[in-house]
Parts: sequence; structure tokens; C-alpha cells
Amino acid sequence: MSEGVIGVIPARYASTRLPGKSLVEIAGKPLVLHVLDRVRMAIRLDDVLVATDDERIRDVVAGAGGKAVMTRVDHPSGTDRVAEAVAATDAGVIINIQGDEPLVDPVLIDRLADVMIGDPGWDMGTAAAPITDPDDLHAPAVVKVVTGEAGQALYFSRAPIPYARDGFPSDPSPIYRRHIGIYAYRRAFLERIVAAPPTALE
Repeated sequence: MSEGVIGVIPARYASTRLPGKSLVEIAGKPLVLHVLDRVRMAIRLDDVLVATDDERIRDVVAGAGGKAVMTRVDHPSGTDRVAEAVAATDAGVIINIQGDEPLVDPVLIDRLADVMIGDPGWDMGTAAAPITDPDDLHAPAVVKVVTGEAGQALYFSRAPIPYARDGFPSDPSPIYRRHIGIYAYRRAFLERIVAAPPTALE
């Protein structure tokens, strides 16, 4: 299996909170193209695909010189959509970049790719950053993550974890981390995830 790395941006039309979100214009350009432009700046990706279920999104991406792959409309998650989009490729590492992150950092994409390529022991990777704003500790929109000594994620929560019984610090960054919604998968593990029932994966 190739160790090539593909970046995939899932972009479905029927977003629950904002239908057509991928085509909403920001500064005169559709959201999906802002994301695509940032992802194209990553130097460790061998290819970039937009995985969509809508011809309008496909046409916008193609019009900007990007590659769009049509996928089924009934996928339960972006991960399933990504898996379908890369099924015909031979990439060994797949990076799932959220389609609503127009400021995604290309350097972060490259770092995640380097981790996956450099250490075959990782089946899946994601990213986290220190929480520097105390208000973020209690914001449900900010997903918190606890990691083990080797950097592996142990718990995710919208509540502050670990809980500070005696009060939270004014500078939470040494202890608390926020999850950044970007995921890297080794191909075999991605295929295993989408094939397994939700409670069957061990």
C-alpha cells in the first residue's frame, strides 16, 4: 500500500444547521473554496479531494480547478463520506479536513501527515492545542481533550476535564487542551471504522 497522503474535504449540501453552507459566500468566495485554498497550501499532501453529494458544490470546486468526488447522500458522517471518496485511490494516509474551517492551518495538516508517515504505530491521529482563554473551559462549543503520556487521546468532553474541584486556574494552558477537528487515518483503519457498527470497534 502506498504511503501517499490525500487530504479530503467533506462538503455535503444538506447541513442540518445551515443548508448549503459550503456555498455561502465569504468575502465574495464560497466557503468550500476558502477551505480548499488553505488545504492546497499544505506541502505534504499528494492530492486534495472535495467529497460532496451535490452537483452545485462539485461544479464550484471544478470551476476553481479543484477535484471533487461525488458521494452518496445518505452517509451518516463525514468519515463515511471521506472513505467513499478515497476508495478508488491507493493512498496509505487520509486526512479529513472539516469543510467549514476556512482558516485551517496548512502547517497543522503537514504536521499531522508527518506524524502518520513517521510512526506506523498510529492508526489514527487528530490535533489539540492549549486552551488559553478561561472562558473556553466552560464553553460547550469548545471540545476538550485529555491525553495520555504518549499523546494519545483518552477522553473528549464539552465540559471541562479534568474538573477542578477547588477552582479553575486563571491560565488553563498547562493543563487543558481544546480539540481541533482534523483527523488522519491509515487506510486500513479508516476502512475498519466505516465497516464496523458503532459499538463493535475495539
